[in-house]
Amino acid sequence: MTIFHFFNCAILTFGPHAVYYSATPLSEYDTIGTSVKTAVVYLVTALVKLVCLATFLKVSESDSFDPYQELLKALIGFVDVAGLYFALTRLTHRNISQNHKFQAVGLGWAFADSVLHRLAPLWVGARGLEFTWDYILQGLEANANLVLSISLAALGSLMWLRKNKPKTLIPIIYTCAGIVATMPSITSYLKLSLGWQLPKVVGFELFTSLVMAFISWQLFAACQKPSN
Repeated sequence: MTIFHFFNCAILTFGPHAVYYSATPLSEYDTIGTSVKTAVVYLVTALVKLVCLATFLKVSESDSFDPYQELLKALIGFVDVAGLYFALTRLTHRNISQNHKFQAVGLGWAFADSVLHRLAPLWVGARGLEFTWDYILQGLEANANLVLSISLAALGSLMWLRKNKPKTLIPIIYTCAGIVATMPSITSYLKLSLGWQLPKVVGFELFTSLVMAFISWQLFAACQKPSN
């Protein structure tokens, strides 16, 4: 039963990444190389963030929300934006369109995040003797992160690669990118300051990811239209 529970949680956590790759044109254009290189960039970015967090943040003696600490975390979190910028603009890609490029980058970024932050807890905890919903919620959280990562990659593609975008959309693009980039701090505030439990936080992340995906899709479609 424990192995069955582990495999169920693992499929829920990592399965959507494989489904997204095979169900979209990414598999037809063989963009797996782009996703793998993006995953390597993510690992380097995560190492830089870890060093910054260890250097500038102090160990909190309580679980209360510390605005100063969370502000530092949010600023350090923008290292992810720098990593995505590098992945989108500096990595060599095969002859794929901008549309497929940001999806491959977002997919590789989200998969690396799930492996780094969820694989070990899943392997240790989901095989325990006592059933818990935490790892199912963790899988749902990974799905929300997948959508948010692709949304942020789409917004980054518009910011850094799309030169002829309508000027009226530029503030909206940057605002949405800022919201997605600071989602870890937002969820931390909900948990520590407002006392939200994990199911409520995961529900918020799923809802927010769908909203940001819809907005990103609309912005990307609007920027694709030829200007008059």
